[in-house]
Amino acid sequence: MPTALKTTVTELPESRVRVQAEVPATEVQRRLEQAARRIGRDLRMPGFRKGKVPPPVVIRRVGRDAVLDEAVRGTLGRWYVEAIDDAGIHPVGEPDLDLGDLPGEGQPLTFTIEIGVRPTATLGSYEGVEVGRREPAADPEAIQGELDALRERSARLETVDEPAGDGDFVVIDYAGTLEAEGREPGEPFAGGEGRDQLVELGAGRLIPDMEEGLRGARAGEHRALDVTFPDDYGAAELAGRTAKFEIDVKEVRRKDLPELDDDFASDAAGFDTLEELRKDVAAKLLEADERRVEAEFREAVIDAVVRDATVDVPEALVEARARELWDRMVHSLSHQGISQETYLQIAGRSEDDIVAEARPDAEQALKREAVIAAVVEAEGIEPSDGDVLDALQASATREETTPEALRQRLEQAGRLDDVREDLAQRAAVDLLAERAVPISVEQAQARDKLWTPGAERAERGESQLWTPGS
Repeated sequence: MPTALKTTVTELPESRVRVQAEVPATEVQRRLEQAARRIGRDLRMPGFRKGKVPPPVVIRRVGRDAVLDEAVRGTLGRWYVEAIDDAGIHPVGEPDLDLGDLPGEGQPLTFTIEIGVRPTATLGSYEGVEVGRREPAADPEAIQGELDALRERSARLETVDEPAGDGDFVVIDYAGTLEAEGREPGEPFAGGEGRDQLVELGAGRLIPDMEEGLRGARAGEHRALDVTFPDDYGAAELAGRTAKFEIDVKEVRRKDLPELDDDFASDAAGFDTLEELRKDVAAKLLEADERRVEAEFREAVIDAVVRDATVDVPEALVEARARELWDRMVHSLSHQGISQETYLQIAGRSEDDIVAEARPDAEQALKREAVIAAVVEAEGIEPSDGDVLDALQASATREETTPEALRQRLEQAGRLDDVREDLAQRAAVDLLAERAVPISVEQAQARDKLWTPGAERAERGESQLWTPGS
């Protein structure tokens, strides 16, 4: 259950706030006793079995301040989140947290948070905005690409008595040794030996020197290759080093692609004719493009409302959000087994470069959030209990529970307000999109060209920017 924290919010310049939080004395005492029990598990004292020392005895033995310091360190993160929730703010960036002195017995604990918050927007016109919307389509090249991909997946590998080239597969045995100064022969290394390995030439999956050395090889041929591992090779212990590979080519195999005909449509996808398969592919591509068009339109509507609104976004807030975007990407990469250092090396850029490139997206994201929040307030959008239960239905089904039970669990965890806010934001975007006037992309482009003051000056290369009132 969330703690009954008390918070006071003071607005500061530059879209920042100060949150003063007070943790009740009863909560402080509860966390103190919990910490004492944890410490007591490893404490040995005469007259008590190990792990059975009562909290009051632990506190007297170790010292109240030491136990309380342990309790605060273990709970401050939770109290911070609860303070932010209780204050009703939307934080941006890293907080400056100031913890006061440890409280005396029977006294509350206080701490202060200073942090950037979502900016506020003054709405302009947000109903009936005209926004370009393209017509969804299934591109003929995309249709053919899907059919070609299906042919590739249905292809068979046939053994050929010809030299291997790009697109062919070779079956090889290989053994590699690393060059070592003053030693002959070289040293074997992990992963440097394999038998009956099937590799594709021209796919970019082999070390370049090895791929080049296998081009033109025929079955039964032996090749000795000197291979230099790239500097950015995944195994750091091999990066930049040279190895000698002895390779026996056992087979050369070539893809045999099926003809694109009615038999192929039947065997590969269960359709009577190729035309039926083509129509099915086209329908699926059209459906996917319809979803893209809708998403593009909704985003364009929000951006149109942003352009007509007034939103002051301080530079520090933009920098903080750009850092957040970078941190999210690093977190996502880590789940794919890619470290931050590896990504930066592959990208050939520094962290500061990437953050700087993210600044325009960060600023626009903050403006969108501010405008959507302003629309929620202007329209008095408040999701009902029924809306909440409907939104929880899918998650409840996956978790094999009821929407009502899931709602209660979220409420106990203090997360129900997040669900309501998300629903309100979605409803606001729905409202904007429903009231917007879709026009053709060509009309939108012509309008923007006609309505952009200073466009002629920009075409002449003049650098002065147009601003309202200039």
